[in-house]
Amino acid sequence: MHHVLKRFASNHPLERLDQGIEQSGHLKSTTLWDTSGILPQNFTSPPLLPGLLASVKDILGPDARPTSIQALSLKHLFHSTLGKWHEFLLASETGSGKSMAYLLPMLQNLKATEQAPRPPPQHAVNPRALVLAPTHELSRQLAGFAKALLHREKLRVLCASRANVPNSGGRASQMAAEQQLAGDGEGEFTVSAGGKSRPVDVLVGTPAKVLEMAKGRGWDWERKDKEKAEKEGRNIEDTWERDEKGRKIRSSDKERRPWVPGTPEMGLEGIEWVIVDEADVLFDPDFQESTRMLLADIASARGTPVPFDPADAILSKPSQPPTTAPEATPAFTYPFNLILTTATIPSSLASYLATHHPTLTRLASPRLHRLPTTLQTEYAHWTGGNRNADIERRIRRVWAEDATKSTGGRSRVLVFCNRSTKVEDLGHYLEEKGIANVALTSTGAARKRGSNHHLDGFLRTPLNAEAAEPKKEGSVKELPYVMITTSLLSRGLDFAPSIKHVFIMDEPRNMVDFLHRAGRSGRAGERGKVVIFGKMSGRGSDSTREVRKKVGALAA
Repeated sequence: MHHVLKRFASNHPLERLDQGIEQSGHLKSTTLWDTSGILPQNFTSPPLLPGLLASVKDILGPDARPTSIQALSLKHLFHSTLGKWHEFLLASETGSGKSMAYLLPMLQNLKATEQAPRPPPQHAVNPRALVLAPTHELSRQLAGFAKALLHREKLRVLCASRANVPNSGGRASQMAAEQQLAGDGEGEFTVSAGGKSRPVDVLVGTPAKVLEMAKGRGWDWERKDKEKAEKEGRNIEDTWERDEKGRKIRSSDKERRPWVPGTPEMGLEGIEWVIVDEADVLFDPDFQESTRMLLADIASARGTPVPFDPADAILSKPSQPPTTAPEATPAFTYPFNLILTTATIPSSLASYLATHHPTLTRLASPRLHRLPTTLQTEYAHWTGGNRNADIERRIRRVWAEDATKSTGGRSRVLVFCNRSTKVEDLGHYLEEKGIANVALTSTGAARKRGSNHHLDGFLRTPLNAEAAEPKKEGSVKELPYVMITTSLLSRGLDFAPSIKHVFIMDEPRNMVDFLHRAGRSGRAGERGKVVIFGKMSGRGSDSTREVRKKVGALAA
């Protein structure tokens, strides 16, 4: 049985998203392309456990067939003979089922090894697997999806959320934590300081929240204060005073409470699987230090330290040359299974993986860095007046077209803007025009609820979850059909098939951003349309024509 071994093509259009892979002469890892005739065509048992197979059919339907990336996972992540620990990169287009591609082998292995002896736990939470995501919304959805796969093969999944249960030793906090560990609700809480140890198989969260659980709340306050002081040109000593016992106190704290980091809530020594979802984000400049620090902390906790230097930043631009020769930089060997997933591989990530993970195996679908084939692109011109009015008219046109179809139902519309101020402005305008909407920004009040209810009606719900939740009697408030946001929600979230239209209101900052925004529709074989607004003539139209050319190349 043979494989087609191939690097990503160097002549890819637009920003040469994979430029770093092709130009890295020291690249030794293997990419396995999907080719017909050698990959599984169906979900079967084996390799899947019977309970997992039944859950897959519950979620996807009895006749569902694996996508390219899922077939690659079934073939290579269940039958690996490379040694105890493995490193994989799963790379495929948006909406192709990458979450299932990594969850299935991880959950199956955890189930097979759940009876293995382990040292006595030292903390309240001691997971065996960790799934990292860039946002709390994605963390919650992934945790829910993992639970949907475990209706028959039972494992405990816990989602770490920033706050909806206080970090205290109170009985109410402890009961809430224990209820979540038992599988109630969405599985999100902050563990109470005095809570007893409970078995957790999978923890899902953002790198910052997981670090907080592992190191204690406030572990990095002093560092953040120092960075803020340096940015403002202040002396860090102006921020802190000392009490009579020599303990640090914030100068601004009128109650003069000593600064003491919280007690760590989670142990890292039992982690055997780490998934880095949306790896191109979690290894970008905003997240990479937290991500790499966490991976190094897990390695140290498991007795195999891996070098970590915060100054060893990952390159953020393809044009930047490496600061060190690849031969002079150590390759990392983590003492756990590591799976990275992404829909785009920027050159910075490719260079980092080639340098530090030369033996990593990359499984890539043929349409990586392309738009889904079921996604239609359309261009709309600004009329020259109020752009908010143009968006309103286009939304009403979508709904008018829906009314002529046999289904008769209105489709939901997702609108992407580049700035939070535009999100809020458009949201207010549409409300005034009688179009209910959810305007969501990174600092918006809706995100502080500690749940994904602000996304109700917009996220995909597994078939088995719908069947398990009976419809409530009585009046139900109709959910909005329009959501407006920035790139905040463009990563990883699996939106419902009812989102037939994605509007790109502002010119994309780059084609990576565009791929992820557009990819919120046309998912999992469903049809969708992305509408790109711009100037079609006159001043500023050159930029629109350039975008149109690049988008056309992505759809080829």
